Amino acid sequence: MYSIVTVKDVVRIPPAQFGSPIEDAALLHLRKQHENVLDRDIGLMIAVIGIDEIGHGRLMPGDGATYHAVSYRVLVFKPLRHELVEGNVVELMDFGAFIRMGPLDGLCHVSQICDDFITQDSKGNTLLGKETGRTLAEGDMVRARVTSISFESGNKSGKLGLTMRQPFLGKIGPSRSWIEDDVKAARGETKKDKKKKKK
Repeated sequence: MYSIVTVKDVVRIPPAQFGSPIEDAALLHLRKQHENVLDRDIGLMIAVIGIDEIGHGRLMPGDGATYHAVSYRVLVFKPLRHELVEGNVVELMDFGAFIRMGPLDGLCHVSQICDDFITQDSKGNTLLGKETGRTLAEGDMVRARVTSISFESGNKSGKLGLTMRQPFLGKIGPSRSWIEDDVKAARGETKKDKKKKKK
């Protein structure tokens, strides 16, 4: 999901910065142009880490700036389809839950939250499973799988589709973890079994 990528590009250094060290001026412009920008192939460029190589400057007619070929390293966030991710529920709507995973949010549609009929409570701050009794509220930590990715180059946000409907996905944490329930069900442990053990 997070990785360091080497990128090749051309950077424009304006005449006002000719007195500065060339790498400092180039790094300043690369950070302004590329940080927090989505690239369809690379992902979300979080931070320009450093410059590996910078070429000699070239002049363009009618422009006093110099143009330099550069090779630089970028910290990127790029989710992959079918990858497991963990994040916090940041917003609930009647159509689904928005989940924040690092620098991006993904949508888990109500049909993908769990294998149950989901309704939103009257206050709008919890989603409820009719038969399972599972609840999802803002702030809950969840584990989900990425099902779809839509990035458009140049934007600061993309669209991520998520599912929690598969076994061992869903709410995790101290209060009624769906995953713990799935593990107990896979082992054949039920509430009835626990009552028998107590006797």
